[in-house]
Amino acid sequence: MTQTGEPQARPYAAQVSLRWSDMDAYAHINNVQFLRLLEDARVIAFRDWFDGGGAGDKSLLDEGVLVSRHEIEYRRPLGFRHEPVEIQMWVSRVGGAGFDVAYIVTDPDGVDPAAGERRVYAVAETELALYDFTSESPRRMRPEERASLRTHEGEPAPFRRRRR
Repeated sequence: MTQTGEPQARPYAAQVSLRWSDMDAYAHINNVQFLRLLEDARVIAFRDWFDGGGAGDKSLLDEGVLVSRHEIEYRRPLGFRHEPVEIQMWVSRVGGAGFDVAYIVTDPDGVDPAAGERRVYAVAETELALYDFTSESPRRMRPEERASLRTHEGEPAPFRRRRR
């Protein structure tokens, strides 16, 4: 259930390809590269969520949105492969001048059917602030943006532990 009492919509799913250069010396996707994977997923989602998604023809990416905080919980190593990862994402908080996006980095359907369940590589949450690049200042959320975000709203990221 969402904070408004409505049932959570199915998370948005973005397929993001891995790059050979994402690997570290241990032959796993480097922890820093997970931030790029999350960013790539946000770019894909925001084009769908805000371009013609009830918020007019201006995307937040064009107008201005800045990352103000990331939290990532790594669950298992992710090695390079040709198949993309699936990043499930939803809005976990809507504020007056920003919002949070929660993520689960997992395998898409069919990557390893022998594993039984989808493997989860990371759980994350990003805090985003709306920003006006023209005036170089934060800005308030417009009603149509809030409405678009509310259609993707769900619970906070399912971290195993949180230091709050």
